[in-house]
Amino acid sequence: MNSTTNQALNQQIHMELESSYLYLALSAYYDSKDLPGFAHWMREQSREEYGHAMRIFDFLLTRGAEVTLDALGKPAPEFGCPTKAFDQVLEHERSVTQAIHRLYEAAVAEGDHATSVELQWFIQEQVEEEKSAEDVAAQLRLGGSEPLGLLIIDRQLAERE
Repeated sequence: MNSTTNQALNQQIHMELESSYLYLALSAYYDSKDLPGFAHWMREQSREEYGHAMRIFDFLLTRGAEVTLDALGKPAPEFGCPTKAFDQVLEHERSVTQAIHRLYEAAVAEGDHATSVELQWFIQEQVEEEKSAEDVAAQLRLGGSEPLGLLIIDRQLAERE
């Protein structure tokens, strides 16, 4: 693995860990707003993002590459209404998708087949990530401004495994 790809994968680890931290902050925020379903969804998302970071971490170690970890930024303390938050979540997931696409294109250009294959899993995963966030955002735009609609969505989100 060349040093450019190694550095880019370390940056992706950082992005995934920052995502995990963001979702954990969102979980705490919605728990404090008495929306346990939203809090649960965000906590599960945090766990998933942490798993993504660890998958890249382990991939680098398997390849004998260097792992470097940078400090994480502090998430915002306020996130506003769930509709606004899920619009931000969707935008965030789209930025992660773009980063993974850039990584994949660089690996292909370098002829790094092992990294290209590993990143294909992430490309598919991001399709699911965006779809999941888009589905909730769409439901919130339809009925999330009404208290009953918000409570129904909150109950649905509590069922996420």
